[in-house]
Amino acid sequence: MEAGNRTTVTAFVLLGLSNNPLIQGVLFVLFLVIYLLTLTGNLLVLLVISTDSHLHSPMYFFLRHLSFLDVFYSSIIVPKLLENLLSKKKTISLFECFTQISLVIISGATEACLLAVMAYDRFQAVCHPLLYMVAMNRKVCTGLLGASWAIGIGTGLVDTIFLAQQHFCGPNLVHSFACEAPPVRLLACSDPYISIASIFTTMVVLGLGNFVLLLGSYTRIITTALGINSATGRNKIFSNCSSHILVVTIFYGSGIFRYVILHSPIINVGYSSP
Repeated sequence: MEAGNRTTVTAFVLLGLSNNPLIQGVLFVLFLVIYLLTLTGNLLVLLVISTDSHLHSPMYFFLRHLSFLDVFYSSIIVPKLLENLLSKKKTISLFECFTQISLVIISGATEACLLAVMAYDRFQAVCHPLLYMVAMNRKVCTGLLGASWAIGIGTGLVDTIFLAQQHFCGPNLVHSFACEAPPVRLLACSDPYISIASIFTTMVVLGLGNFVLLLGSYTRIITTALGINSATGRNKIFSNCSSHILVVTIFYGSGIFRYVILHSPIINVGYSSP
């Protein structure tokens, strides 16, 4: 259609979690407490690692940046959520929405890469302990961290640019408490094929690529651990890696549930002409 015959959405309405004022008040207090605990816990981790010279090792170098990513991601989502829980007008401009989408993708993609890097770090520590500090020197660690951020930023910008090129003519109701790619893409009036292909490629390449690195690293770690005669040595290896495995499980499990299972219809969505 011609531009003159089409309306253009200038803002989205975030439907949030509930329209009940009482429930909104409870949710505000709950998420505020969780957010403050998240900030406090991760900032303490950053402070302790930065000030304690005994923790200036590759493992804690990556852990420090993982804590920063947790603070970064929480600060993208929660402040706007808290604002909407107190506000009757739950709108967000297109610029704010696409900025939020971009930052969410950047933090998620960067964390996926960082978790794979941390698995590689554990592989080096367990399988090549004598060469560990040489293989994971400061330059290597900085390069791996920089590559993780570069991949995350590149992924976020590309996916968001393709999504922002879609035409949004209404409705403008986002069925979520935050601007995220799947629910926003459902509102596009133009053909979303390129945007879907972009995000799907991201999911496949980043997801499978990092999963292969994780699987390969932990396969070698488990093989090495089982080859140790000392039960104490095996337990030490598994205890050192258990927390990372738990974080990986939570990260990928929640990601698959939220972005694949809940929004699986997005893969088959067509486009509608106003």
